[in-house]
Amino acid sequence: MAVSVEDFAPAYIGEDVDDVVILGGGLAGLFCALKLSPRPVTVITNAPIGQGASSAWAQGGIAAAISEQDSVERHRDDTLAAGCGICEPKIVDQMTREGTDRVHDLLSYGVPFDQDLEGRLQLSREAAHSESRVVRVRGDMAGRAIMDALISEVRKTPSIRVLEGYLGESLLGEGRYVTGVLVRKRGGITRLAFPAKAVVLASGGVGHLYGLTTNPPEANGHGLAMAARAGAVIADAEFVQFHPTALDVGKDPTPLATEALRGEGALLVNGAGERFMEGVHPDMELAPRDIVARAIYREIQAGRGAFLDCRETIGSRFKEEFPTVYRAAMEAGIDPEKDLVPVAPSEHYHMGGVLTDANGRTSLDGLWAAGEVASTGAHGANRLASNSLLEAVVFAARIAEDIQGLMPTPRSAFWNTMDDEPGLPSQRNVEERDAISTLRNTLARNVGVLRDAAGLKAALADIAAAESICVRQSIKNMMITGKIIAASALKRQESRGGHFRNDFPETDPAMAKRSYTTLKDVDAIASDALETA
Repeated sequence: MAVSVEDFAPAYIGEDVDDVVILGGGLAGLFCALKLSPRPVTVITNAPIGQGASSAWAQGGIAAAISEQDSVERHRDDTLAAGCGICEPKIVDQMTREGTDRVHDLLSYGVPFDQDLEGRLQLSREAAHSESRVVRVRGDMAGRAIMDALISEVRKTPSIRVLEGYLGESLLGEGRYVTGVLVRKRGGITRLAFPAKAVVLASGGVGHLYGLTTNPPEANGHGLAMAARAGAVIADAEFVQFHPTALDVGKDPTPLATEALRGEGALLVNGAGERFMEGVHPDMELAPRDIVARAIYREIQAGRGAFLDCRETIGSRFKEEFPTVYRAAMEAGIDPEKDLVPVAPSEHYHMGGVLTDANGRTSLDGLWAAGEVASTGAHGANRLASNSLLEAVVFAARIAEDIQGLMPTPRSAFWNTMDDEPGLPSQRNVEERDAISTLRNTLARNVGVLRDAAGLKAALADIAAAESICVRQSIKNMMITGKIIAASALKRQESRGGHFRNDFPETDPAMAKRSYTTLKDVDAIASDALETA
C-alpha cells in the first residue's frame, strides 16, 4: 500500500497539554505515576504494560537495611565498595536511607514479600553484601510480583492514563526546555506528539543492543539516545554489567540463573568439576559480579566451560525455592537437581545513562529520568546486587515529590523535535534487521566482558556502517546508544568495575571519577577512531 506524506504527520492527543508524561511502564515509571497521584499522568509503554519491563524479570529482589543486625551505614558501605571508587557518596547514602520506606510503600501496594510466621520480612544474602538484606518473593519471583501489584494499583488509579504499544522516538522542546515526546505506534507508522509540562524518562536499559542479554527486547536504549540527541549529558556509559550466570542454552533473551543460587551455596565449576573461583577472589562464588563474569568468560574461552553445581547445596529444594530458574532449565532439558547447569555472562544492567541529580533532574529543563535509563551515581562502576529495584523506587519517589512541588508555567503551542533530523518511520525492512544484527554482534564481541582499543574501534566502524542504512528513528536510536557506549569505553583507558580493558588491565587512581559526555563528544571520538583504525 502506498504511503503519503500526510500519513507521517504527527497526530496530537486532545487540545490540552498533558500535565506529566512518563515514557516507560516498568517499576520506575509506574511507581512515579502512583506517587504523583492524583496529579494527571500519561504513561506511555512500548509493550503491554509490564510485559516489556526488565523490572518484571528481576529475580533476586530489592535490597534494604531492614533487619536489626543490619544498618543503613553497612548497606551504604557495601554499595560504595562495589562501585569501585566512582559512586556519588551522598546519593548512595540517600538511597540506602530511604530504602526501608520504599519497601513499605511496596507492601502497601500489595507486593507479597516473603515473611516468616511472625510476619517479619525474610531476607536473603547476595554477592558483595555483608548482611542478608534482599527482600524476595518466592525465592526468584520478586520482579514479577512487584510489577503485578503495581499494575493492579495503576489500573484502578483514575489520574493515570496508560497508552500501550508506542515507542518513544524524539523529545519535543523549545530551546533547552523539554516540552513533550514524539512516539510511534509499534509495528506501524502512526506517530503521536504528547506535549507535557513535565517529562519523565523511565524507558529502561540497553540490554537488547547486545547479542547475549537477560533483558527483554524492549530494553534497546532508545530513551538514552532520545536524551542525547536533545543535548542531555550522559554519564558513565562505558560501565555495563554482565550477569555472570545466564543459562547458556541458546535462547534470546538468555534465561537468568539468579545470584541467590550462589547465595544459597551453589558452586561454580568447569567441565572438569574444578571450582575455578578459588584463588580468584576471597569471596569466591560471592565475589562482585564483574569479577565472577570475567572468570566464567575465561573458562569458556579456554574451552573448559562453566557450570553451576546446585546438586548438593540446593538439591530437592530447587523447584520450590527457585521456580523460575527451575522451569527455564527444565525447558532446556536440564534438571538442576541432578545436572550441572551451563552458564555464561550476559548483558544485564547499564550503570551509565542520562545524568541526573538527587531529585532525578537531567541537564535539560523539564526532563527527569529514573530507573536504568538514568545515571544517578548510585552504582558507580559496578552495581551491587538487588540495588537496581531499590534505586528505581527511591528516585521515582523523589522525582514525583520534585514535580509535585513545581508551579508549572504555561507553554506555547509551538512544538519542535529536539534534533535536526527526526527521521520518518518506515515499514520494517531486511536492511534494518541486518543493521540490528550487526550492532548486537559487534557489541557482544567488542564491547563486552573484555575490551581493547582495536575491538572498540572495530565496533564504532561496524555501528557507523549499520547506522548508514537505517531509516526509522527508533532503529537509529539503537545505533546512537551503541555508539555512546563504545566511544565512552574507548575513552576510559583503564579497567574499573564493569569496564575491563585487556590493553589497560590496571585501575588508574587518577581516573577514579565519573565520566561525562554528550553526543557531540561521542561523534568526535568515533570520527577520530575511524581515521586511526
